[in-house]
Amino acid sequence: MSKDAEILYTGRYLQMNRLDGWEFASRANAKGVVGVLAVTAKREILLIEQFRPPLGKFVVELPAGLAGDEPYKEHEPLLSAAQRELLEETGHQARKWFSLGDGPSSAGLTDEMITLFLALELLKVRELDHFGTGRERIRLHCVRIPEIPDFLARRQKEGSAIDFKICAALYMAQRHPMMPR
Repeated sequence: MSKDAEILYTGRYLQMNRLDGWEFASRANAKGVVGVLAVTAKREILLIEQFRPPLGKFVVELPAGLAGDEPYKEHEPLLSAAQRELLEETGHQARKWFSLGDGPSSAGLTDEMITLFLALELLKVRELDHFGTGRERIRLHCVRIPEIPDFLARRQKEGSAIDFKICAALYMAQRHPMMPR
């Protein structure tokens, strides 16, 4: 956020700001956002699905979360946050990690930037009925890369929203030399 922005409101998780007449939101409790494109040895992508109150529906998305949002971890590196979120939301760890890049989540609404990571050589380290922390109830989907368009269309037809970051991460990963072909 620009140091010239006027703070209109600060809550537990969000801050509302104004700069040159433009109102926008910032995270009040985090230094960054991460998303993980986790690819199995069978060329499956790990996707999660959870209820998102702002939309009032389930959303299919990449494993993702905030960096620096936990007490005493305010300076958590983005890669550490990505590793933590992958484990919390899918029960998997990865031996190889690569940055795919970063970009704004919604440039007209927020100053939030999302950093996408490619996670390879996955190892399932825990089994749970559901994944997530606190009130999160996450359903895990393992979808073969060629089947992703049909899977997403089917989930959308059944009423779930689809997070476009899935498509962005897949597009960015196609150009990455370590992406399994």
